[in-house]
Amino acid sequence: MSDKPQEKTTFAADCHDFLKTITLFLLCAVLLFPFCQVITVDGSSMVPTLDDHDQLLLQKAGYEPEPGDIVVLRKDFAHVAGPVVKRIVATEGQTVEIDYRTSTVYVDGDPLDEPYLGEPMVHPTDPSLQQTVWTVPEGSVFVLGDNRNNSYDSRHMDLGPVDERLILGKVLCVLFPFRNAGGV
Repeated sequence: MSDKPQEKTTFAADCHDFLKTITLFLLCAVLLFPFCQVITVDGSSMVPTLDDHDQLLLQKAGYEPEPGDIVVLRKDFAHVAGPVVKRIVATEGQTVEIDYRTSTVYVDGDPLDEPYLGEPMVHPTDPSLQQTVWTVPEGSVFVLGDNRNNSYDSRHMDLGPVDERLILGKVLCVLFPFRNAGGV
């Protein structure tokens, strides 16, 4: 008895299973695209939380900005162009105050607990970063990088509080590289 018909049947079944898997993957990608997106970090403003070139999964649809969320926004300012990854520290109506002497951010007078920061903030010398108190306008958020000493964020007079409509989505997790994979 020959094994050749068995091999052809197995090969055909494997090809069929492969095509079903690819079709299912493509269907999922098409259905999820309006709700999720993959984006790559460009820069070090979110170190130590996120590294340059980390690939992130974003929740696009049904997202309401909350303090503490890491978001991706699109607004070109100063020398920054393209998607920007930052952490929301305040939402509309809240007051943000930065005390560089104590390296503390206050929201509505309460100090933020920020265990994700890698080092104390130093007072920037850039003239565009001298303001220390903001009230977040309606429909806006105030964002900061976790690497405060190397971040252009809402402290920069060209960015300031960001209109919520410029938020592309909330970061759900790091997908790649695998050593950084996981929730944020």
